[in-house]
Amino acid sequence: TDRERLFTIKKIACLGCCTLAPVVQIDKTTYGHVTPLQVADILNDFLNRRKQSRVEVDKIIIDSHEMIGEIRVGLGSCCVAGGSHRVKDAIDQSVSKNALPVTVKTVGCVGMCHHTPLVEIHKKGQKPRLFSNVTVERAHSILEENFKPSRPGIRWRNTFKSLLEKPFTGNGDSLDRYELNVRDGAVRDFLNHQRHLATEYYGELDPVDLKEYERTGGFSAIKKCVTELNSDAVLDIVKESGLRGRGGAGFPTGRKWELIAESDAKQKYVICNGDEGDPGAFMDRMLLESYPYRIIEGMMIAALAVGANTGYFYIRAEYPLAVARIREALQHCYENRYLGQNIFNNNFSFELSIREGAGAFVCGEETAMIKSIEGKRGMPRVRPPYPVQSGLRNAPTLINNVESLALVPWILRNGPKKFSLLGTTDSKGTKVFSLAGKIANGGLIEVPMGISINEVVNKIGGGIANGGRFKAIQIGGPSGGCIPAELGDTAIDYAALLEVGAMMGSGGMLVMDENDCMVDIARYFLGFTQDQSCGKCTYCRIGTKRMLEILDKICAGKGTTDDLVLLEKLAGEVKRGSICGLGKTAPNPILTTLRYFRSEYEAHIDGTCPAKKCTDLISYEINDDCGCCTLCAQNCPVEAIPLTPYEQHKINQDLCIKCDSCRQVCPDNAVVVV
Repeated sequence: TDRERLFTIKKIACLGCCTLAPVVQIDKTTYGHVTPLQVADILNDFLNRRKQSRVEVDKIIIDSHEMIGEIRVGLGSCCVAGGSHRVKDAIDQSVSKNALPVTVKTVGCVGMCHHTPLVEIHKKGQKPRLFSNVTVERAHSILEENFKPSRPGIRWRNTFKSLLEKPFTGNGDSLDRYELNVRDGAVRDFLNHQRHLATEYYGELDPVDLKEYERTGGFSAIKKCVTELNSDAVLDIVKESGLRGRGGAGFPTGRKWELIAESDAKQKYVICNGDEGDPGAFMDRMLLESYPYRIIEGMMIAALAVGANTGYFYIRAEYPLAVARIREALQHCYENRYLGQNIFNNNFSFELSIREGAGAFVCGEETAMIKSIEGKRGMPRVRPPYPVQSGLRNAPTLINNVESLALVPWILRNGPKKFSLLGTTDSKGTKVFSLAGKIANGGLIEVPMGISINEVVNKIGGGIANGGRFKAIQIGGPSGGCIPAELGDTAIDYAALLEVGAMMGSGGMLVMDENDCMVDIARYFLGFTQDQSCGKCTYCRIGTKRMLEILDKICAGKGTTDDLVLLEKLAGEVKRGSICGLGKTAPNPILTTLRYFRSEYEAHIDGTCPAKKCTDLISYEINDDCGCCTLCAQNCPVEAIPLTPYEQHKINQDLCIKCDSCRQVCPDNAVVVV
């Protein structure tokens, strides 16, 4: 906590805005693409925002028949981190003050997180126009170009000056630079290689507008199940579709439902697992924020099929927007009798509520989640019995991933055969992935199962950012494995990924280039799982700690070849001996990097980091290209560079913390890493 007691710094695992990382969240305000040099500006911006009051605007009422268009603004968490909330405020005020004949609509995630903030213009009789990287200043130009005031004599008034300055993204270039053309190669490839099932109507729906969800077929699937089908018929449809759980292990969804349906217990539960916490993953967060009614409907169908009357959303508290939208959607569902007693005037009743997780990654494991909902410490237990036999409050409990539930209404509306035609023999349908890391076009994608890694990275993702070389991809988060670029033709399905040492996981994809150190990557993921271990079993509690100590030793250049042997031995023992999936999969990043990038481990043992990332093995120096501008000295946070105008600067190695600020600001590229 600082001296003025204004801010307290807290390190957390993930904010779910991976494409905009580094990300800082102050209260409920999120900033993306943060650099060390921006920290002071961000703190001042936050304090100024607290002082400023919103400008009151006299609204001019316009008849609905006068409306000539719609302005859609994406407001998912990544959008907000990119500054979309400021753009939305600016557009709202300008539309009101200038009497523009348009409606301003909040929509969910469009998937193109690399282009946020996004504004889409829809005018009657014209093709939509999509603008990216929009700032407050750019928003004014976009409105002026596309609309005129609806009343004679009203002149354009720029209300934007009274609002906050532009966010930390965008640079205010010409309008053409910011308009996305779906015919452009990069945009076309990003969109055309996808199939939207779980993310159907992406970028079109107001997440909490119930009437709009109904107009697009919402709740028709559950109505059909309640009024026309019985539970056995619903089970048959889900089984025939071939849907497998999208949370990691890929257990057949229909079979899981059937196991609970076969129980004659009077009380059964349904739980939506929204405790996403993998670094690099934000699929569940996006689905919860953008399609709350779709997931609610999926839970209702599941409850009908298995004979449950009570359900819970378990959502991590670090996702405040997801919690808020699910809560509002539940309220609307109760008000319109989609939830409660005698739904559709039938004997089907279902009560649904939210439980917020406290940030423990291990609570994504089913038995630990159940303990947490019961108000106990979230720790896994030995199975069997499985939750389908004895779960929440010792009753049969169905736990499904967010994405699994989001797909169920689509399957019921379109039929199981249409779903099973997508994908591969053993991996049907589509999969939602978060594409992050060194990728050119990062974001949220939904693709058919069986698509290759190369297609995702090079086609949809547009290759490596800034022309870099694709080196590896981590699939499945800390539980997955690092797959080298040489295996880029590997199909993305359950069996193929396991064969190369990775796993589907919940769907996080972290792309790496030649500047990433694979030993450091393995250390990072192991550090995460070691920190998140509940400590119940010895193999996970002690084994991950010992492996992390060895990796720290290797990254410091103090390792030996015997350490590699010991590392592999420990990894095998931890996989075999741990109670739950966290411990069993924690060694995966180590085993795959040792398998495919062993030479990098050996280089570290010899005292060098090929990627020049491990701070103990590198140093920063200033060469003869130094222009003596003093920018490096001015921006060094620890004053490791003496301010010497008109002289070549030097770095005090004893003080240097290797934060990279000097290299980032040097206009002469004179700061080098050796």
